Amino acid sequence: MSVPSSPSSAPAENVTPEYDFLAPDAGQKPLGPTPSQSRFQVDIVAEAAGATAEDKSPSSDASTTQQSSDKSSSALPSEGSVTDPAVGGEEAKGRFRVVNFADPNGAASPDGAPAEGLQNGDTVMSETSLHSSTCGQHHYHYDTHTNTYYLRTFGHNTIDAVPNIDFYRQTAAPLGEKLIRPTLSELHDELDKEPFEDGFANGDELTPAEEAAAKEAAESKGVVKFGWIKGVLVRCMLNIWGVMLFIRMSWIVGQAGIALSCVIVLMATVVTTITGLSTSAIATNGFVRGGGAYYLISRSLGPEFGGSIGLIFAFANAVAVAMYVVGFAETVVQLLADVDAIMTDDINDIRIIGTITVIFLLGISVAGMEWEAKAQIFLLFVLLIAIVNYFIGTFITVKAKEPVGFFGYDGAIMWENMGPDFRGETFFSVFAIFFPAATGILAGANISGDLADPQLAIPRGTLLAILVTGIVYLGVAVSTGSCIVRDASGNMNDTLSAQFEANCTDAACKFGYDFSTCKNDKDGCPFGLNNDFQVMSLVSGFGPIITAGIFSATLSSALASLVSAPKVFQALCKDNIYPGLGMFAKGYGKNNEPLRGYILTFCIALAFILIAELNIIAPIISNFFLASYALINFSVFHASLANSPGWRPSFKYYNMWVSLAGAVLCCVVMFVINWWAALLTNVIVMGLYIYVSYKKPDVNWGSSTQALTYHEALTHTLRLSGVEDHIKNFRPQCLVMTGYPNSRPALLDLVHSFTKNVGLMICGHIRTGSRRPNFRDLATDQSRYQRWLMKNETKAFYTPVFAEDMRQGTQYLLQAAGLGRLRPNTLVLGYKNDWRDGDMMNVEMYMSMIHDAFDFQYGAVILRLKEGLDVSHIQGQDELLSSQEKSSGMKDVIVSIDTSKDSDGDSSKPSSKATSVHNSPATHKDDDDDGKAPTQPLLKKDKKSPTTPLNVSDQRLLEAGQQFQKKQGKGTVDVWWLFDDGGLTLLIPYLLTNKKRWKDCKIRVFIGGKINRIDHDRRAMATLLSKFRIDFSDINVLGDINTKPKKEHVAAFEELIEPYRLKEDDMEQEAAEMLKNSEPWRITDNELELYRAKTNRQIRLNELLKEHSSTANLIVMSLPLARKGAVSSALYMSWLEALSKDLPPILLVRGNHQSVLTFYS
Repeated sequence: MSVPSSPSSAPAENVTPEYDFLAPDAGQKPLGPTPSQSRFQVDIVAEAAGATAEDKSPSSDASTTQQSSDKSSSALPSEGSVTDPAVGGEEAKGRFRVVNFADPNGAASPDGAPAEGLQNGDTVMSETSLHSSTCGQHHYHYDTHTNTYYLRTFGHNTIDAVPNIDFYRQTAAPLGEKLIRPTLSELHDELDKEPFEDGFANGDELTPAEEAAAKEAAESKGVVKFGWIKGVLVRCMLNIWGVMLFIRMSWIVGQAGIALSCVIVLMATVVTTITGLSTSAIATNGFVRGGGAYYLISRSLGPEFGGSIGLIFAFANAVAVAMYVVGFAETVVQLLADVDAIMTDDINDIRIIGTITVIFLLGISVAGMEWEAKAQIFLLFVLLIAIVNYFIGTFITVKAKEPVGFFGYDGAIMWENMGPDFRGETFFSVFAIFFPAATGILAGANISGDLADPQLAIPRGTLLAILVTGIVYLGVAVSTGSCIVRDASGNMNDTLSAQFEANCTDAACKFGYDFSTCKNDKDGCPFGLNNDFQVMSLVSGFGPIITAGIFSATLSSALASLVSAPKVFQALCKDNIYPGLGMFAKGYGKNNEPLRGYILTFCIALAFILIAELNIIAPIISNFFLASYALINFSVFHASLANSPGWRPSFKYYNMWVSLAGAVLCCVVMFVINWWAALLTNVIVMGLYIYVSYKKPDVNWGSSTQALTYHEALTHTLRLSGVEDHIKNFRPQCLVMTGYPNSRPALLDLVHSFTKNVGLMICGHIRTGSRRPNFRDLATDQSRYQRWLMKNETKAFYTPVFAEDMRQGTQYLLQAAGLGRLRPNTLVLGYKNDWRDGDMMNVEMYMSMIHDAFDFQYGAVILRLKEGLDVSHIQGQDELLSSQEKSSGMKDVIVSIDTSKDSDGDSSKPSSKATSVHNSPATHKDDDDDGKAPTQPLLKKDKKSPTTPLNVSDQRLLEAGQQFQKKQGKGTVDVWWLFDDGGLTLLIPYLLTNKKRWKDCKIRVFIGGKINRIDHDRRAMATLLSKFRIDFSDINVLGDINTKPKKEHVAAFEELIEPYRLKEDDMEQEAAEMLKNSEPWRITDNELELYRAKTNRQIRLNELLKEHSSTANLIVMSLPLARKGAVSSALYMSWLEALSKDLPPILLVRGNHQSVLTFYS
């Protein structure tokens, strides 16, 4: 059943159109309490009733709280019904106690159940069927807005839940139902406070991949799951025992000898054992889904490595099908040749037989995993009989087999074959031929999604398979070397004559045979370890069984690869790492079989079968497998190195350094097998890695890369804190009061231009409001806008704070922003364009923020654009609606974030409460939100609701806001370095012109001076700049800087300050003092007279700026200082206004008067 809707008598104001996105819908996530429903009230349960209930039912155990669906369906009443009191006590065992839920309109509960029925002490458990992506599977949800479950845990009623495994499930997995624990707000918030809208606790929303897994789990009732023997052990043994066992092992012994053959087997086994241990560690560090090697690597190292390895691993398995099928076809063609039954020629016969074989194998695979598993059991049975048949044959000596080199076990033969006898080969070339036989260890892990318990099956089956197959390989190496000579002619007449018996030293001489002619005539001796690949068939008790074993080994390996490739590829496609491959993610049937993947694998395998020449592609495939092994080993090392608390494998027999050694060994073996194939493999892996890194898939799997990044960042931050700052390493680290990051694009872009890859940038946002602060919304916004910055490639941190006013918020940020040495040292504000239009106390606060920055030894920077900075009031500007505005627009309580009070002053457009909610600088989030904040254009027009045309001033404001996003052409950055503040006024333009957008701009320096010393001052400044190694195009010494300004400009200034003057001479002293105390921003006559010269300088500087810098791309100028307690805020703002009006973009800069430039090395 669906979540009950609001009663019809609910207050009208609570039912708003904006709630549409919260409406329950099929396929949506489980919903939480809706605000249109009533708040809950806690009823005190009588002590006596509690005692009675305790007598009837013991304290509930969380593990018994939720029964299985069959049991609970009979035991639980329907929602809104009440159990019979007589039965209630029995059913109360392990259940939740329900307490009445009060509705403001008098309705006892949303579904109209009688209030007394819920208060009579009976236990009811109502099941809110939340039809999420589990397609009908129910989630039991603590819903504080419908029926609240009270668990009698420690002798009293509480909705606080005891620990339960079902709270920790990611999805509705077949292993159990997902439960939603009570949220912190439900337990902690006041009873009359609306809890949060979302129904998920702790950010447990399902990702698309998890939703797909949940849906798959819901549809997979009756699915076939394998244990560790059938699922892992059998598959790994069949894959490791390939054709190599029967047709190459004896040749390897002939070439390398018994001792080195054992070394080769042991070396390969060491590599596979270390990889097996690493696989076991990863597989036991949490629940493993389908995808095998891809799943293990991607969840450990992240999507970049996982995506690159997943693709080549799936491809390698697909081509491996062709390898094994061609091996089978070659054996069949050889048998046909023996009976003279060749159809056309050798190559075409291989193609025909291979095609028929792969079609047959495809039919078995498509028939389902159950049939495939049965076929594997049969093939293993045949293979085991063949192996036993060979070992039995070694003990049966037959006279007829002696001419072909088989004499039974003998010490002389064993000693002769103990050392190597390389003929055109080396140790490493022989090792390269053998090693592909050991590459089947992931056959079980590759079908991890079809295992009943992957955490148990993968370690046990993989390691046991490595042990058993390793012992068999060693046994075959020793046995063949102990009973078969290296060379034999097969001629019964090559017996030893009496006269040559004394000169014969070969082991065959002991048995009366002389094969010494074989050393000179290689072609005349087709038998023996070095010459006959089929020597094991000759030795065995019954030769055709060995042929059957070869068939079994090839077909089983081909079948395992044919199943592995689509399964791995399906898991890769489900994660949507590579766009366009999604069609292969679809599964069919109860086992979710990847039929499309089977067809694709079949096509790839068929293409390589038709080539029928795999000598070139085979080493590449071996290298692909080895690259996977190397990354699995590296994953364990990386995860251990990152020291993440989440790395807790239940398999303890691993070591990070052994895993690293395994990874290095795999890389070495890659180059030993084939150096050019190893290089090609590395190029492909790195190419795919770069592609996935560039695409940045929106997944977060908690990889060890993420953990190690945190670990390194923490380590380096602590290390940095132990080093004192040095002038040479000074960087402007800016606290930029942007408000919402996208509300003042010009401020954000300009500061980012000189801090990108150079220094820290923090976007400060002070949230003020009449309502008590909603800190959870603050955290949501912090995460959302940080994503927005990342999407727009802005290297900055967004830091919002709640405060009573702007000054308090700024003080919080000045004190607490940053970490260790990564702390801001410069406060950046936008110029308050509308300072004359609003409350002058806001101006007082703005002035105080600058004073506070200097008190904290910060530098201060103010940016002014004549059009303004704040674009948040423009309709259609925003895309991602913040949680603050979501809750504001949809409840009766409207929180106004008045932009006129925002941290950096704001635009010239006044804002109101009406615009602050709908036109806030947040961005609208699409309905199909996937957790990503899309990259935003500055102005987005809604297709559904056409926006009104912008007026001229807003159009100019938007254009001005974008001006720093564009490449600045050939122009100038004019630096008016009037006062020495430590060099920050000069450093910022230098950093700016080093950036790509500003590199065509030249720096012009303007300094104050006297007319009679202009040349001297210019030379002195040129010398200083050259010592600082800062390029400049021109130096201008302003000799007329102290000239009195024009009268009309002075008159304009007098008119500007007129409304803000105290005029204490025209009133009583007491009245004047009272007015000054109540309005401290007012300008006294004394103050005006005292700072007359400074006032005139600002007016005069504006005249000079218009004269010299009216065409500059940017003006950087020393910020005038105002002494605390002496200069009123109105006078200071008037100075800034007079100084910077009617100019190109101007940056007023004042460092903290500590040197930030040095000419010492």
